[in-house]
Amino acid sequence: MLNIRPFDDADESAVIDLWHRSGLTVPWNDPAKDIERKRHVQPELFLIGTIEGVVVATAMGGYDGHRGWVNYLAVNPNQRFQGYGQQIMNKLERLLIERGCPKLNLQVRSSNETAIAFYKSIGYKLDDVVSMGRRLIPDE
Repeated sequence: MLNIRPFDDADESAVIDLWHRSGLTVPWNDPAKDIERKRHVQPELFLIGTIEGVVVATAMGGYDGHRGWVNYLAVNPNQRFQGYGQQIMNKLERLLIERGCPKLNLQVRSSNETAIAFYKSIGYKLDDVVSMGRRLIPDE
């Protein structure tokens, strides 16, 4: 059974390792800096899934008063297809609903067909939008 709880500082190295093994890290985003930033903004929406004390899943959520977002949804590659991703997403969705969040958005790299199929399987649909971004603070 997956135990889902908020991130704790002691989780950092295990979380970063999971993100690397899950292919979620990119050179222009420093995962340690992303964690440090999240510690100060809605840290209760940074969820960790453990089995017997071992980090096997993560989801980093946020709500800006208009839309919710999820980043860093990860499940240990050796433990996928056991429902852990859906469990941690369900928990995050409940927390966002409690805050009055009407819609949850997420971004997936277009090449990540497995993630796209997962999100579709739990009820997410493609939005007809163009995702744009601008780096304000470089992670160099």
